[in-house]
Amino acid sequence: MTDTPPAIDERYRAMLMQRTGEARLKMGCAMRDTARAFAEASIREQAPQASMATIRKGLFLRFYGHEFDASTRDKILASIERAAQPGS
Repeated sequence: MTDTPPAIDERYRAMLMQRTGEARLKMGCAMRDTARAFAEASIREQAPQASMATIRKGLFLRFYGHEFDASTRDKILASIERAAQPGS
């Protein structure tokens, strides 16, 4: 769904393209960092005592979980859990 008129979309795109590639990259990275911070805050709100492994698994599921079949998703989650174990 879009409620933005095409002329405004074109104007916005033109404004973005006037920025340097470096500036656009920094902007994209900042947006990604903000999205991650919001997702992590949501996970911590639901489980205040969550371990780092739990947070990492939650972030994986929110951002990438839908891109994998159940078997692959389970393997990745198990790998995240193993990586969090002492001596890993």
